[in-house]
Parts: sequence; structure tokens; C-alpha cells
Amino acid sequence: MKHVEVGPEGAHLGYVELEGRGDVPPLVYLHGLGSCSPIYFARSAAEPVLAGRRVLMIDFLGFGMSDRPLSFGYTLVDHADAIARGLDRLGVAGADVIGHSMGGGVATLLADRRPDLVGRLVLAEPSLHPSPRPFVEPYTEDAFVEHGFALELSEVGTTWAATMRLADPVAMYRSEHALGADMPVLDGVLRALAMPRAVVEGDRSGWLRDDPDLRAAGIPVYVVTDAGHTMMLDNPTGFAHAVAQALAGMEACVA
Repeated sequence: MKHVEVGPEGAHLGYVELEGRGDVPPLVYLHGLGSCSPIYFARSAAEPVLAGRRVLMIDFLGFGMSDRPLSFGYTLVDHADAIARGLDRLGVAGADVIGHSMGGGVATLLADRRPDLVGRLVLAEPSLHPSPRPFVEPYTEDAFVEHGFALELSEVGTTWAATMRLADPVAMYRSEHALGADMPVLDGVLRALAMPRAVVEGDRSGWLRDDPDLRAAGIPVYVVTDAGHTMMLDNPTGFAHAVAQALAGMEACVA
């Protein structure tokens, strides 16, 4: 585990780096709500179809192995800007960015706000629209920290809880609210981006492959078999191949 300072309060992003070739863009992985990038992505990143490239698996502030600054807002824009500061400090530009769920929304905003940092964008069932947040909506922030977070951990299932318990309760509360009614609608932002883009979904989900707006924008959808929303855990080999196919398809489009 490595760390890079991004603030506020001298806060650091935690990340795992796999060394690789310097003649191709690095792969940057961004996790979903309550997740942890190394835990979710390490297995697929090591697949032969993706191996050999420099890889950065980054945890958002408040999650995984990153710091938990209380003064941080934890909105999607806040997360995107913190990732941008981290990539700047690491000397990364033109990366292939893979974002899952909430991380897909953050990656979309990162690409929009700092297109110099994102060469190609692969989104795994990204959060692009506001959605109900039943675990946080009944609570004030203090009440969620006091007992709402423990209730959420008890109800989300073993796999998700394994990484969610690493999250700071304040970060969970604010990040969940940022995915609720106040979330900006990002599908139009995604369609307007200039860099090559692709979407990946699990075959048990099935809500993106027939999306007419994605099709109209020329954004292909790649399907991971035997997988649901957590496709990189359900079928890491299939997820790696879908990401590799998406990147290869975008190379062909650019060429």
C-alpha cells in the first residue's frame, strides 16, 4: 500500500500500484460505494489479458486504506477532484480509467473536469442517475454515525460488509447522500465526453446493453457472463476480458 497527499487536513489517498510497462497508459481503478479498489480489482488486474501494465488501484478518501478527513464534503465532485490531485502528484496523465458503480460516476466527472488525465474511460455499471438511499435518508449525520451505519452493515450482506466496515461512517453518509436526490444526472455528461468510452455490465443486470442513448452516442456495452453488479468479484476473469475487449475496441475506433 502506498499513499499520496491530496488534502484537506493533509489527507492521503491509499493505493496499490503494480509496476508495468511505461510505453502504454496506466490502468487506474476506482471502486464503488463502501468498497476498496485493491480488494475488488486485484484479481482481475492480474489476469494475463491485462497483466504487464502499470496499475493504480485507488481508494477514495473515507474508504479502504485512505484517510478520513472530517472537513471533506464527499460529493462525487469532491471525490473526482481528490483523485485528480492524486494523479497529478503521481505524474499520471492520459490513463485508462475503470470506474465501478459510484466510482463510475466519479470517473465520468473526472473525465469531464480533467480530460487530460483520462485517455479512455471504461465504466462498470456506473452510477449516472440519482437513486433512493434508504440506509441514510431517515437519519441525520450524527444519528447515522451513532447507529445507522451499524444497521446498514448488518443488512448489506457478507461480501459488501467486508469492505464497507473499512469505511468511515461520515464518508458513507455523505457519499450516499451524494448519490441521492442531490446527485447530478451524468448520462448526458458521459455522452458528451470527447475521449473513447465503453460500458461493462454483468449479464444478471441487463439494464444497459439495450440503452438507446448509449447506442446513439456510440458507446459500446460489453457483458460479463455469470456476473451481477459486483462482476469483478463474481467473474474476475470475465471482467478482465471485458475490460480488455473494451480497450481494444476503443483502439480500433481511434485508429
